[in-house]
Amino acid sequence: MFAWLSENIATILIALALAAVVAVVVVHLVRNKRKGKSSCGCGCEQCPSAGLCHKK
Repeated sequence: MFAWLSENIATILIALALAAVVAVVVVHLVRNKRKGKSSCGCGCEQCPSAGLCHKK
């Protein structure tokens, strides 16, 4: 067991780091969605499809 861990520690650490980055991105998107912010990152004033995303 320890031999397998020591052989694959770099892969395990990289996978954990990538999972943490994905988790941070998902939390950020969920928080923005709850605040009513757009997910595209730009203003929607000039967007012809703004009514589809932001119903008033």
